[in-house]
Amino acid sequence: MSVNATTVAAGEALKVLEAGWEAQKAGGLMASWMLHGRPGVGKTEVVQTLAHRIGAELFDLRLTTIEPQDLRGLPYFDHEAAKTIWYRPEDLPDTDAPAILFLDELTAAAPALQPTVYGLLQERRVGRHRLPDSVMIIAAGNRIEDGAIAYDMGTALSDRLIHMIVQANPEDWLKHYAIPAGIHPAVAAFIRTRPDLLETTEDSLRRGQMIACTPRSWTRVSQIMHAIPDRATRSVMIAGTVGAAPAAEFALLADEIAATVQIDAMMETPRKDRVVMYPRTLHGLTALVYGMVGATTRANLSTGIEILSDLRGLGGQGYGGLPVSELAAFGFEMLIGRALEQGWEDVFADSPDYAAYAAERQAAGLP
Repeated sequence: MSVNATTVAAGEALKVLEAGWEAQKAGGLMASWMLHGRPGVGKTEVVQTLAHRIGAELFDLRLTTIEPQDLRGLPYFDHEAAKTIWYRPEDLPDTDAPAILFLDELTAAAPALQPTVYGLLQERRVGRHRLPDSVMIIAAGNRIEDGAIAYDMGTALSDRLIHMIVQANPEDWLKHYAIPAGIHPAVAAFIRTRPDLLETTEDSLRRGQMIACTPRSWTRVSQIMHAIPDRATRSVMIAGTVGAAPAAEFALLADEIAATVQIDAMMETPRKDRVVMYPRTLHGLTALVYGMVGATTRANLSTGIEILSDLRGLGGQGYGGLPVSELAAFGFEMLIGRALEQGWEDVFADSPDYAAYAAERQAAGLP
C-alpha cells in the first residue's frame, strides 16, 4: 500500500516534530510519529537533531536486530508470589526527564515483532511497563518502492501513527543541514550547482545501479574531503560513495575550488588586500560563502561580515554576469541564522558594514 501522507523536507519534518513535542509537554497531544522515506534522506538525522534541541536522551532501537522478547523482556518465576514476573528491557526509557524512543527500521522489522510494537505505539506500554509522559515515540522506515528491505505496513499498525514522508530537498539541506554539520565547501557548492544530484535513488533503481547519491552519501563525501588529502585515493572513495559519474563531475569542481578558495587566508588578510583573493568563478564564490559561514566564530564574525559586504561590490570589478549580490544576500542570511543560534547578535548590531547592507535593502523595499 502507498503512504498517502504529506511529503516534507527534513527541515519541515523537524519543525512538525518540535510542535508535536511542545503539544505533548502541554498535555494536549500524546501521539506516536512515523517518518517514511528513501534510504539516506535524513530521517535519523531529524530525530537526532530533535533530541539535541529539546534536551532529550535518545533511545535508538533498531527493530531489525531484536526479537519480540527483547521488547517484552524476560520472565522469571516469583515463588513467594506464585507469579511470573517480567524484567523490563533496559532499552526502554524509564525516566521523567525528556527522552525520545526511536524505533528505527520499523517497516523492515519481522511481522512477528509488530504485535509487541502495537502496545508501545498506542498505549505506550509493553506488558506492565508503561512509558513516562516525558517520552516521545518516533518511528522511521523505508517503503517497498524505495528498493530497501521493507514489509507492507498493515492498517492495525499504521492507524497508531502520525505519518510524514521525508524527501530530500536541496535548498532545505543546504540551509538547515550543511552549515551546522560542517559540510565541506566543495560539497555544498556542488549541490547548489547540481541540486538534481542530491538524491538519485529512483534514477539509480531504474538504471539497475547499486550506488545512488543521497544526503547521507554526500555527508560521507564531505568527511572524505576533510580526511583524505591524496586526490587519487579520494577519487576512488568518492566514486564508491556516490557513483563514478557524479564523482567525476564533482572532482572537477573540487579541483577548481581547491585552487581558488582560501578561506583561512582571507580571514587573516587585512581588508584592503582581500579583493584579489576572491574567486573568479561562480563555483568558487559559492564555496567561499559556504566555507566562510562554516568557519565563522564569534571572534572572527566581524571579518565574515566584511567579506560578505565587500562581495556585494565586486560586480563592477570584472565579475559582471556573476550573481555576487545574490550570493552575498544568501551568505548574510546563513550567517545571521548562525549568529542567532550562537547568541552573537550583538556583533551584527555593532557592525557598520551590516548596518549599511540592511539600510540598502530597506531602501530597496527588501526584507
